[in-house]
Amino acid sequence: MAHHVAQPTATTPVVPATLPLKAIAPWAVFFGILMLILLYFVGAEQGATSVFSGTEVHEWVHDARHLLGFPCH
Repeated sequence: MAHHVAQPTATTPVVPATLPLKAIAPWAVFFGILMLILLYFVGAEQGATSVFSGTEVHEWVHDARHLLGFPCH
């Protein structure tokens, strides 16, 4: 009865794909600015620096203010 032993074969190493910083930077800046605008509307709108008059923006983001810990009452 013959036993077969598996012989190692040469394999090429797996190299992860690289994503250049120049491809990511514009999207990172875009989403960073978008998040800052969202943070302004959730955290600071209806205060001394409000952009819109009335309470519409406050009512739209009211629950988000409480969720993120911003006081509004």
